This record gives sequence, C-alpha cells and structure tokens, in this order.
Amino acid sequence: MTEPPRTEPSAPALSPLGWARWAWRVLTSMRTALVLLFLLALGAIPGSLLPQRAVSVEQVQNYYLENPDLAPVLDRLFLFDVYASPWYSAIYLLLFISLAGCVLPRAAAHYRLMRARPPRTPRRLDRMPYSATLEVDAAPEQVLAEARELLKGHRIADHGDSLSAETGYLRETGNVVFHLSLLGLLVSLACGSFFGYRGNMLLVEGDAFANTLTSYDAFHPGTAVDPAAIQPFWMRLDDFEASFVEDGGMTGQAESYRADVTYRESPEEPERTHVLAVNHPLRVDGAQVYLLGHGYAPTFRVTDADGRVVFDQAVPFLDRGDGNFTSDGVVKVPDIAPEQLGFTGVFLPSAATDDSGDLVSDFPDARNPMVVLKGFVGDLGLDSGNPQSVYQLHTQRMEEVGDSPPLAVGDSWELPDGATIEFTGYRDYISLQVTSDPARPYALASAVAAVLGLLCTLFVQPRRTWIRARRGEDGRTVVEVGGLVKTGGTAPLRRFHELTTQLNRRLRRSDRQADMEKE
Repeated sequence: MTEPPRTEPSAPALSPLGWARWAWRVLTSMRTALVLLFLLALGAIPGSLLPQRAVSVEQVQNYYLENPDLAPVLDRLFLFDVYASPWYSAIYLLLFISLAGCVLPRAAAHYRLMRARPPRTPRRLDRMPYSATLEVDAAPEQVLAEARELLKGHRIADHGDSLSAETGYLRETGNVVFHLSLLGLLVSLACGSFFGYRGNMLLVEGDAFANTLTSYDAFHPGTAVDPAAIQPFWMRLDDFEASFVEDGGMTGQAESYRADVTYRESPEEPERTHVLAVNHPLRVDGAQVYLLGHGYAPTFRVTDADGRVVFDQAVPFLDRGDGNFTSDGVVKVPDIAPEQLGFTGVFLPSAATDDSGDLVSDFPDARNPMVVLKGFVGDLGLDSGNPQSVYQLHTQRMEEVGDSPPLAVGDSWELPDGATIEFTGYRDYISLQVTSDPARPYALASAVAAVLGLLCTLFVQPRRTWIRARRGEDGRTVVEVGGLVKTGGTAPLRRFHELTTQLNRRLRRSDRQADMEKE
C-alpha cells in the first residue's frame, strides 16, 4: 500500500493581538523612523516650491490667476497648505510615535548599562584587537594600583587579579540625546501649532494695524488659541524705503528693505519706534512681526458726473513676480450712481517702451510710475452675500466700457457716463507676518541639544580596557593588557599602546627606586 502524502504543518494564524504587536515592532523600528523622516522631507518639497497661504496669501492668489485650471487641483491636495494638511500631519504623527517607541526603550537600556559594572576580564586577552604582555618585578597589587592611577576617569571594576575599565559612554549618551532631542523638537513644533498662531496682512504706508482678527488677510490660529485673547498691540507704518542695485549683473535686485514703525504693546503703554527689516523682526509681548516683502499701492480719486468725490484711497496692487514689480490690482467703486464702477489695472513703477512698442516696467523702483486701467459699469455683486476677494473683480453683471490710456501721476480718464478716475500717486505697502509661538525656546533648546549630541556621537570613542597581573613561574609579575574599541580607526589602538607604555615606564621606575632603597 502506498502511504498517504505528508502535509507540512502550517504556521498558526496571528491573533489580533499578534498583529498589533507585529505592527508596533515595525512602526517602532529605526528603519521605519528613517523612512518616515524621508517622507517628511519629501512632503516638504511642495511647501518650498509652491506658495503657501501661511506665508503669503497674495502669492497664492497670484498663482490662481496665472494657473486657473491647475490651482484648484493643487488646492484640493492641500499643496498650498502643506504643513497643515492631513497627509503631512499623519506622517508627522507616525514619525513621533515611531521615534518615541524606538528611542525611549533605548534610553532606558542605556541608563541601565551606565549603572552596570564593566564586564569581567576575558580569559584570553591575546584575542582582543589590542593586546600586550609585560614582565616586571613589581608585585601584582602594585601593578593594579598603578593601572588605576592611569585609568582615572574610567569606570573601573576589580576582579581579583585583574581589573576592567570602560570609557566613552558619552558617545552612546550623545546618540540617545540626539534622538531624544529630535523627539523634543517634534513635541515643541506640535505645541507651537497647538498654542500659537500665524497671521498675514498688507500694511500701506501711513496706515495702522491693530492685532485683532479682523485686521488680518489670513489668520491661522492653533487649536487652543482664542482669537479674542491674542496680544493687544498696535502698529503704524510711518515710512518705507527700498533700495535696489543700480548697475551690473545684479541690476534690479533688492539691496535692503527698511520700514520705520511706531507701536504700542497695549493701549495703556506709551508709543515706541522700531526699524523693521528682513531678518530683524519686531518682538512685542511674545509675538514676532516679520517683514516679508513690499509692493505698491496706487492712489485713485473717483468723481461722479456731478463732480462729487466718491472714492479717494490707495489700492494695493500685487506684484506679478517679473522682477520689475509690474503689478495687477482691482479698484471697486460701489458708492456711485446710477451704476457701480469697477476697474482692473496694471501698475508700472518704471514705465518704458520695449522693442516691440509695448509698455513695460524696466526697473523695480518707482522712477516713472504709470497705470493702465480697464473699466466696467454695472453691479459689483457685493450685496450677493458671497465673500469676494479684494484682488478679483466679478464682471458677470457688468459691462466693459474700454481701456484707459497710460496714466501718469495727475492724469485722469473720463468715462462715458461722465464719471472720472484720476491717478493721484502711489504709496508703498509691506507684507507682514505675525507669529506667536510659546514653544519657540523649547524648540531652540532641542535643536542645540541635538547638535551637541551629534558632536558627541562623532568625536567620542568608547573603549574597554582590561589589565591582568599575576606571578609567573620565575617569580616575576606577568602583566597582560587587552583593549577593545567599538569604532574604526587607529587612534584608539594608539591610546592603548600609550597606556601600556606609561604603565611599563611607571613600573620600571618603581623597580629602580626599590633597588636604590635596598642599596
């Protein structure tokens, strides 16, 4: 009879608890932490290449104007809010859990290892990476005593006729501190996002800004932030100056931005002044006010057919990013009858004609400011209940009335219904970001600790040294020295050799002194 085929026993299926343990081991491995760190860096690339609302709302709006089809798709993927997106937050949270599960047990194990005694002396020291043998007349006790003097600063344990010593624990300590600091940095950034806020706004020269929610163009509060309880400071832009390179290969590049501001930390505090510049923020009551950029706000005066002034103010225009501050903007005039007025315009700070006869700006400074407008009459749609951007003009219910000629400062354009719009000049504006991050000092401390820990990891060399001394058959003392290093290179081996040489020199000197005393 033929035997039935044997079946190999199959491994039992994992229980839910087994799967959970397996997932935890995978998540808390150093390999997973490195992969998540790579994904975090990879996810930050769109935040560097694309404009972010948290930094500049105006640049995001410009991107929408330049890429009307692509921008909504990118926005649905949160690529204009990368660092607040759900997918980036998920990577961040997984990295935090992975580091915590990997580093905390490692730190506990290193703490226990630091409190443990150095390992016992191996039986065969000649098998160590470094080994040496001496014969001296000194007693074994004297040899070990001299060795203890030479090994000061090491952790030493006695094992009868031998001793073991260790040093360089600071290397592993630095490694643990480095990873704990990364964990602390993640916690600090999370706390900053939870308890802090960021806000962006434009401030036109001569205007003031109060730190309230309604003053911001964009406001991003943390989960625990009450917008009604933010710092009550006030600031006014008194004057702004921008200087640009006049000649050479860097012509048109910005040399410096300088904004003179007056501020109060609270309504009860006196006014103070500050010079606001790039990388020189205003720090007030725990908040930092950063100068991000600048632009131009042309001023217009609109009169109706009866000569009444219905509009007279500066309108910020957004830079196209061409390097010469050609800027686009919208003028909305709702308080005029019988029909409302709207204008789209292009501001040219240094207007000139190019080779093809088109009007362009050939320098970022306002040397020959001019503006070109396109007019519309009808219903601006401001009463529809839908919010509108101040940088967009909805023309669905409006009729185009034509294009203006290029307007220099003081020129006006008369519309068919008798209304007139005059280009009266321009004012500078600055884009600002206000940030409040109570966890900033902890993030800085974590970063400093990470650097120090990394330096210890790079430059400290852990070593183990064993020295055995016993009487030989001829009555002399045989000294064995063994050394073990955990890093590459010849420097640790050279230190073992220096230790052996110094020990031999000391013992021979002691022998000579003993001989002299006998004589």
